[in-house]
Amino acid sequence: MLTLDAETRGELWRRLAEAIERYAAEVGEARVAPELDFEEIRRALAPFDFERPVPPFEALDFAVGGLWKWQVHTPHPRYFGLFNPAPATMGIAADALVAAFNPQLAAWSHSPLAAEVEQHLIRALAGRFGFDPARAEGTFTSGGAEANHTALSTAVTRAFPEVGRRGMMALRSQPVLYVSPQAHHSFLKAARLAGLGTEAVREVRVDSRLRMIPEDLADRIREDREAGLAPFMVVATVGSTSAGVVDPVADLARVADEEGGLWLHVDAAWGGAAALVPELRPLLEGTARASSITFDAHKWLSVPMGAGMYITRHPGILERTFRVAAGYMPRDGAALPVADPYAHSMQWSRRFIGLKVFLSLAVAGWAGYEESIRRQVALGNRLRERLREEGWVLVNDTPLPVVCFVDSGPDGRSAAFLERVAAAVVASGEAWLSTAVLGEVGPALRACITNHRTAPEDVDALVAALGRARAAAV
Repeated sequence: MLTLDAETRGELWRRLAEAIERYAAEVGEARVAPELDFEEIRRALAPFDFERPVPPFEALDFAVGGLWKWQVHTPHPRYFGLFNPAPATMGIAADALVAAFNPQLAAWSHSPLAAEVEQHLIRALAGRFGFDPARAEGTFTSGGAEANHTALSTAVTRAFPEVGRRGMMALRSQPVLYVSPQAHHSFLKAARLAGLGTEAVREVRVDSRLRMIPEDLADRIREDREAGLAPFMVVATVGSTSAGVVDPVADLARVADEEGGLWLHVDAAWGGAAALVPELRPLLEGTARASSITFDAHKWLSVPMGAGMYITRHPGILERTFRVAAGYMPRDGAALPVADPYAHSMQWSRRFIGLKVFLSLAVAGWAGYEESIRRQVALGNRLRERLREEGWVLVNDTPLPVVCFVDSGPDGRSAAFLERVAAAVVASGEAWLSTAVLGEVGPALRACITNHRTAPEDVDALVAALGRARAAAV
């Protein structure tokens, strides 16, 4: 039963392809978000006790029907949410190929094409960020959280090389790193898992645009040193999740250099795609001076989840951080000038993540992505204009297509009112958006356009749905 016969396989692949094509063609006609009824889902799952085998077509139909009914349709053109992609066609094809061929990325010699495809992509993207492609190294990750954790680990290795062998107890001073309140919360997880503790993550003040203040960073570093702590890392954000904030990377790089050469990491998980568009590229000024970068192709490059990347300009740091000796690992490529993926990553055996990026980029080209991203930025500007026309007030300032706003009425800034508006829009099935809390700015509604399927009429439909929800929420 694990390998079906040729006739059944042929019919299964045909039905699977039809289901994928129907979803791609018709998802825009569905509700964006499902009605949340966990009891109904559990009732639907109850017959699957795995005692009685289910016919393959019946099992496939259950999965297809369930996914249509019980998920937020992130590929929907009116999903204005959290950087989940409408996947590029070639990315879908790539994931199907990877599932079938099942290359295993641990030893280079077992999947040399896969390993070289991923390193080819790392070098190509490193060049876009201003790194020297000939010296840059990197690894694909499950997503931005793993890439950020990798950055913290490599920064610790460089600053405290004894930790890899003796652990944090070998240190005389508590290591500390610096983030803004807009930084991704994965750094708190990474600090906890690395044994630093969340108190090692120090927040630096931000300006009126929610950008990290370089002068405050310098002051915090000096104060912590005087208190006996050991600063080792600064995190700059290029495109924060909540508000699309872009920190002043060049100024933060200067502070990191002046304060003893601290490791500067740029978390450009989604905003890094600005490097592909000439008029947006200045947002990444100073990134070439960073020690490492996080970039997620499964965000603004529209490949299927998940496809994160960690890129560094420090050759050898990944091996010093992650390499261990394992006598059972294949040595077929030991004499070649190549790296085994398991020795450069916190993962061991893993999926061939890079193929969906490679095929999507090969078919669209840099120019295709440039055009797509430019169009989405223009739709973000259209959304801002339409919101102003309808009496909403914009509360974030970014050239990226993340729009945060409140109502101009007397209760328009209250969290309860904004939550009611967001909940009403989502419950209607017409669109999906969320709320966010932006520091001293307070709560706001948040809509993001990073979906290449979104069109002007979808933006207008969101504004109309917001108007109806606002009227009902007063």
